[in-house]
Amino acid sequence: MNSSYFYTQIQENETNRQILNNIKSYAETNKKQTFVVNRPLGDKKYNYNYQDNALILLIPKHKIIFLDLHGNNEDFEEFLDEFVEDLGYISDKFMYKESIGRPKTWKKNITTSIDLTSHNDSIAKIIDQSILTPENQRICELVISLITGSINDIEKIGVETPETLLDKVKSKIILFDGEQTRFIYQENTKKRTSIQGLSGTGKTELLLHKLKELYTTKKDSRIMFTCFNEILASSLRKRIPDFFNFMKVEEQILWHERLWMVRSWGSRNNKNSGTYRYICDYYGIDFNAYNYNMSFDKACSIAITEIKSIFSNEGARQAFDYVLIDESQDFPSSFFELCELVTNNTVYVAGDIFQNIFDANPNNSTNTDFILNRCYRTDPRTLMFAHAVGMGLFEEHKLNWLEDSAWKACGYLINKQDNTYYLSREPIRRFEDLDIEKFESIKLKTIEFESAIDVINNLITIIKDLKNENNTLTPDDIAIIFLNDGKRTYNLIDQTAREIFTEFQWSVNKAYESKSKIPGTLFISNRNNVKGLEFPFVICVSSDLKHDLKYRNALYMSLTRSFLRSYLLLSNRNYIAPIEEGVKEINASGVIKTREPNQAEKDKIKQTIIEFNKEYSMSYREFLYAIFDKLEIKKHSRSKLEKMLDSLELDDKFNESIVIDFINRNIDFI
Repeated sequence: MNSSYFYTQIQENETNRQILNNIKSYAETNKKQTFVVNRPLGDKKYNYNYQDNALILLIPKHKIIFLDLHGNNEDFEEFLDEFVEDLGYISDKFMYKESIGRPKTWKKNITTSIDLTSHNDSIAKIIDQSILTPENQRICELVISLITGSINDIEKIGVETPETLLDKVKSKIILFDGEQTRFIYQENTKKRTSIQGLSGTGKTELLLHKLKELYTTKKDSRIMFTCFNEILASSLRKRIPDFFNFMKVEEQILWHERLWMVRSWGSRNNKNSGTYRYICDYYGIDFNAYNYNMSFDKACSIAITEIKSIFSNEGARQAFDYVLIDESQDFPSSFFELCELVTNNTVYVAGDIFQNIFDANPNNSTNTDFILNRCYRTDPRTLMFAHAVGMGLFEEHKLNWLEDSAWKACGYLINKQDNTYYLSREPIRRFEDLDIEKFESIKLKTIEFESAIDVINNLITIIKDLKNENNTLTPDDIAIIFLNDGKRTYNLIDQTAREIFTEFQWSVNKAYESKSKIPGTLFISNRNNVKGLEFPFVICVSSDLKHDLKYRNALYMSLTRSFLRSYLLLSNRNYIAPIEEGVKEINASGVIKTREPNQAEKDKIKQTIIEFNKEYSMSYREFLYAIFDKLEIKKHSRSKLEKMLDSLELDDKFNESIVIDFINRNIDFI
């Protein structure tokens, strides 16, 4: 199994095998992010005559160690000089030079070279003796980011170490871990390469880096980048040029010649509107539009049969060289089969381990090549609390329970004592050296939800406290998410917005209306518009802790939008006490303490989740008409509402509260 702590692109041989194994062992034992390279990653033009006889060891907080395996001092020194010279060029290219200085400035402070043929110390001792002074650690990490291709925005993070915790986390230098780096740079010959991870593990960012790597190294390749809905596709179409510019990609993007970024299905009147639509045009087969008798799964299956027939009769060529699929959990397996059929090389598939925290089979990782279970967005304690409160782990009657293999796939370390589980997570670099243990990443507060004044006063107090703790706090740093539906909640949001403006002169963005994140405003939303967003601080407000699985999944999603602290404001009920104890345990020791359900309880949990997923997987028409029945919508209005809803590009078209809200807003006009 590959390690997230260790990465090397160097081919093992008799000369380097033992030293590479020793370095890997050191990395895993000491849980230190470690890279071993012999050239800068991300650009294959950098090669050196002596690189097969040298290793470069990169570990944050340690000097960059150049290791000579053959003892040829003259050739080794030439290799070292050429490598550092090229780093100077890369530094200049990404505008690091003004912050870290020229190579001659930092080379003497953050690098060392060792001839292993005449050195008797173990690799562990060499590493331990190479620790940098604090003032040089940040410069060294920036240089490591250049070598590994994990480029940071130097204007945003700077080279000076900030003072406040908020600014320290915002300006933390991002370095890919071993598994992420392997996904970007590792060559493979598999038809399908799959990557699964928890929300916040950086899957989309990795796909963008993989896209850049393929586009720049496979010069004549045709690449399809796709996802399920148009909202995400539109966002990525805008993001790709910005990302390529940031990464200094010199090749022009040839849209619809070499690169496509479209949703999966598409529309009949535009061949470049969807992956399936383009495939139909490319092979001259009928395009099947959505209707009540034509699901996407059925459309893809029909296309597979027809294209296989074309291949057997005419020997047609593949439509693409590479396909990249984001949010793979949204697709039927037939879509992956179709993409593999029409792709010459590799289909890269990225998706969530959990589509929701009540997936029937979250550990479906048998055929997964890369598992990303370290969430880099959220403090591990926040993620633990979100899982625990979402799945009811602090409650007598739990809503979900995972087998040990699934807990591990989600990044948990397990310690069992009889039927008591102690679940913990490994620390991540984003929060190291920040005295984060003294900082409570979760705060549970009781409120009188029926009193608007009490809810608003609590929100204002929290914001005041955050301003006092962080003198650079801006409205962009906070999100307030209301978990309840109904007219009263929206009235409460309106009152909250007015009070926040009165108290702080901050504008408020009601995201359920704007459908976007607006710079310079405080974000307020219902639970339906938070996917994919992140904030330093998130405040979740709820009248009750419902046992409804959709509600709990939305609560989990909302709590994990923060990367520093999440607040949960709940009405005071008798179930609060065990949750308060759970929060104390997580904040104090970083552990979820929970009782394993007995087999009868597990069977009941499993059956409830099966029923939930059956309901969740009903056809869209069945879903709509169940809501129409619930709201007693008259028959003559149903077809009009159905057409209106069917034409919308919703983030989650099966989200009941979104559909009900739309109906309530439009029923008077029909």
